[in-house]
Amino acid sequence: MSSALYQQLLERGLVYQSNDFEKAFELAGYERQSAYLGYDCTAPSLHVGHLMGIMLLRQWQKAGHRPILLFGSATTLIGDPTGKHSARVMLTPEVVAANKANMIGVFKQFLDFDDPDTGAIVVDNIDWWKDVSYLDLLRTVGPLLTVNRMVSFDTVKRRLEQQQPLSFLEFNYMILQGYDFVHLLKNYRCRYQFGGSDQWGNMIVGTDLIDKMESLPQSFIVTTPLLTNSSGQKMGKTENGAVWLNADMCSDYDYWQFWRNCSDEDCQKLLLAFTDCPTDEIISLCEAAKNDAEKMNQAKILLANEQTKMCRGKAAQEASYMRAQAAFSGSLEEKRLALQQLSINDEAELLIDFLVRHQLAESKSFARKLIMQNGVRVDDIVVTDLHYKFEKSGLPVVLSLGKKRHYTVTTA
Repeated sequence: MSSALYQQLLERGLVYQSNDFEKAFELAGYERQSAYLGYDCTAPSLHVGHLMGIMLLRQWQKAGHRPILLFGSATTLIGDPTGKHSARVMLTPEVVAANKANMIGVFKQFLDFDDPDTGAIVVDNIDWWKDVSYLDLLRTVGPLLTVNRMVSFDTVKRRLEQQQPLSFLEFNYMILQGYDFVHLLKNYRCRYQFGGSDQWGNMIVGTDLIDKMESLPQSFIVTTPLLTNSSGQKMGKTENGAVWLNADMCSDYDYWQFWRNCSDEDCQKLLLAFTDCPTDEIISLCEAAKNDAEKMNQAKILLANEQTKMCRGKAAQEASYMRAQAAFSGSLEEKRLALQQLSINDEAELLIDFLVRHQLAESKSFARKLIMQNGVRVDDIVVTDLHYKFEKSGLPVVLSLGKKRHYTVTTA
């Protein structure tokens, strides 16, 4: 296969599976195409696990094609059973709308919405599903899908084999997602659907429907690999929880630190996937860094700077980098000035309560364990007393958790 775009995506580790890689990228080499990526509005922010798809859309647009963002307000009201052992909690329309509003902003950091030829388009499947009657759905889609085919997909098969309930509501999810592809093909000439590898079954339903409908051109699905580390574990979470893309749910500094703290083994893969740096330069830098700790440090800082600048903006990236420099190489006074400031709750507050209240520890037992393992320092002195208190003194102190988390505690 000679497609330059395909080779680039392959080198960056952004593609995993397709119903026809060769035809998909051969067609994309001839003329401008549109590809869509769908997101259900189940949370007020996306997290770094979603970045594989976003970066695929970004590279697609940089190659001269148009990205389409599909927000699934309708499908969110049903709930995707993929990867779930039980039914999702049903969300209200108000919560779905609020989540969508919070999610949209982050895409403006990654995609161009203004170019007349390739500018990203935003659509919402509630706009076409709200007026479709159940009879219309059955008559349109019912003759084209078989239950035999639907129960063969892993998500459904796994639930049935494990004798776990699969509601009729959830069973219909793949039908709605599949018909979304039909709608976008008919109305936006969109012949490509992108998605995570765990969405393969739902995505195949769309191509099945298109193949069985008269006068519709061939459509293509392309999946991204799941974001995993060198040990095969899913990435995207820290001990504080998910690493969210929205700044109001994950601070710029914590976002920067997530990328800076990647393992040596994962650094090259992450630089290729999540930055726009030339692939040959990335490979050369990481090759040189294998036996050079300073170059490895430079590579990780490059990753943190580039991804934070892309997601949060240049000002956030520069501030995060400066704060990190002060935290790891500055004096105590420099750290106090540069670090995120947290305040005590009263005249005095137990360290354990402070850690839980500021979500630095998920529970009091976790906080105790952290202290007992010598993982907490105040002004570089290890705290071993489980009854240690912060008291009003007028002087800020530097709180360190492990080697990589540092905060200024204001006690005035």
